[in-house]
Parts: sequence; C-alpha cells; structure tokens
Amino acid sequence: MANSAKPTMVSIAERAGVSIASVSRVLNGQGARRDTTERVRRAATELGYVPNAVARSLKDGRTRQLTFAMPDIGNPVYVAMVRAIQEVTKAAGYRLLLHSTDAVAEDELAVLRSLADRTSDGLILCPIRITDAHVEALGRAAGPVVVIGSPPPGVPVDSVRADSVAGAALAVRHLHATGRRRIAFVNGPADTVPGHNRGLGYRGALAECGLPYDERLVVHTEFGIEAGAEAVRRLLPARPDAVFCANDQLALGAAHALLARGLRIPEDLAVAGMDDSQLARAGWPPLTSVDLGSSERGRRAAELLLQRLDDHPPERPAPKAGPETDAGTEAEPDSAAARGAHQTATALPRLVVRASTAPAARSRTDPIP
Repeated sequence: MANSAKPTMVSIAERAGVSIASVSRVLNGQGARRDTTERVRRAATELGYVPNAVARSLKDGRTRQLTFAMPDIGNPVYVAMVRAIQEVTKAAGYRLLLHSTDAVAEDELAVLRSLADRTSDGLILCPIRITDAHVEALGRAAGPVVVIGSPPPGVPVDSVRADSVAGAALAVRHLHATGRRRIAFVNGPADTVPGHNRGLGYRGALAECGLPYDERLVVHTEFGIEAGAEAVRRLLPARPDAVFCANDQLALGAAHALLARGLRIPEDLAVAGMDDSQLARAGWPPLTSVDLGSSERGRRAAELLLQRLDDHPPERPAPKAGPETDAGTEAEPDSAAARGAHQTATALPRLVVRASTAPAARSRTDPIP
C-alpha cells in the first residue's frame, strides 16, 4: 500500500534497503547494479513516486517536449504527418505538442520565437509561405528547427520537401494519356510555395504534351473544399474535359460541384487531385491523386530533429555578467547558425490512379451542359 506521505529519496532508500546515493543514480538514469535498480524502482512504485519533470528539465536542459506547427490541423495531410511524427518522437521519449497556425505568418513567427522560452526542445514547422521575416527568424531560432517545405537556399535549418513540380507533371501527363486535351487547373494562391511549384509543374507538363496554356482553364483560389466547388463553376464555360486540382480538398469540392450539375465523372470530365489523402478514397468515384509522401515527410522531419538534438545537446544557462563576461553582448550559442550544415530531404511523388480518370471513351466536341 502506498505511503500517504510524499515519497522522497530517503524513504525510497529505506524501503529498498540501499543508500540514498544509489537511489539518486537509479532515478537519474546514471546506472547501477541490476538488483539495486530493480529494488529502487519497485520501492519507488510502491511509495507512489512520480519523477519531477520540471526539476529534471532544469537539470539536463531538456523538456522532453517537441512542437509541430501546421497550417490546418483539420487537413488530412497534416493528420498523416502528426501520426508519423508522433510515432518517431514518442519512441524516443518525447511528447508532441500540436499548434495550428491557420497559415498566419505572425503566428508561425511567434512559435519560432517561443523556442527561446525553453518550453519545447525543438520545432517542426510547416509553412506554406516563407517570407523574409521567416528567413530571419529561422536563422536566429533559439533551438533546432526542421521545416517541412522549401526554405530558400542558405537558410540554416534542416528541411524535408515534396517535389510538387514533378508531382503536378505526373498528373497532367496521365490525363493527357487518357485522351484529355483541355486540362483545367485549380490551384491554390500563387504566392504560396505549393501553389507556385504546382503551377510550374502544370505548365511544364502541358508544354511537354504539346498542349497550349489557356488562362481560361486556370483558377487560383484558397486550398479548401468550398473553393474547389466555386472554381469549377468558373471553369465550365471554358469547356474543360479534365480538372486537375492542387490538393484533394479542392478536387473533392470540384467533384461535388460537377455531380451537382448532372455531369458524370469520368465520362464527361476527369478529376484528379494531389496529396492522396483519405479524401481521395472517401467519395465516389474515388479520386486519382498524386501521393506527395505526407507520412514520409513527417517521419523524416522527426528523425532529422532528433538527430539535431542528439548532435547538439542543450546549452547550460549562461552565467550572469561579471568580470569574465560582457553584459552588453547578446550571446546565442544555440542559434541556428551555430548548429552546423543543414540537411535537405525530398519525398518523391507517386501517381495513384483511380476511377475518376478512366480513359475517355471518345473525344467530346459537344458543349458541357
């Protein structure tokens, strides 16, 4: 039966029949004989001892917490990333804190600055826009950061990116191979990294297939289901025979809008998306989509962050200004610039073909109803 008094090293030592020093070594993970370790742990459990995480973090400079900041916690892409990140970090003894930024730059910058508070040992950041302010904040980050995205060259952080250019080209070439010749494109905002790269892939693949670029077949909007439905309503007068969307949310919205107008998928129009999230398999017909490796990017980002933490242990608190220090100098021994060369990993895209892009039975010349 557990003692009602708060257990201490003294009470644990008495219960285990060992010295206080032995208890200290076992509880702090410093090693002891197997029988001693077992007796101390058994006594600690019987007395209801709970390790003081705050005291431990003050001692070793670690909180054993990591943060993942993403644009939209409801997007299945980021849910897949969370699961992969947590699987890796949990196995390493870390808790994962989640933060949804709504793609607001100031919120992302605030999360970066919060590393200086030591409430988290490291950060995985997934921005869709990278501004000059992001670049400056990443360079001055007080702890290790891994970016899931494409930071500009020279930014001293590890990163994991998707090859959206190649992924978009895969989808367009596939639609062309199925007999489609007027391939519309519903993209996200052009000033975002994914919007810019997917636009490059679309235009490049059109040229490769010998198809002209037609501005009437391109709509830029927000990344979302409702936006996809509205985009299709704007595209129909241009008579597309396929709609390629920059993510699965847009594609699902586009499919709903087409079906609501009595159009058949894929007989009247083919529809394809990107990300190969759960949404691609949720509707009927199931959507062809480009897998950009969401889980793989999350897993690799977590591995890079843990590697960075292992390679660069936390700094002890700096001493107060005195004869040997300069109180007027702001020391940043753990800044991003001081942590060595960064690594970049790329997840390769993969086209997953489903019923929404079955080959066209004939070339359609009649207008869309």
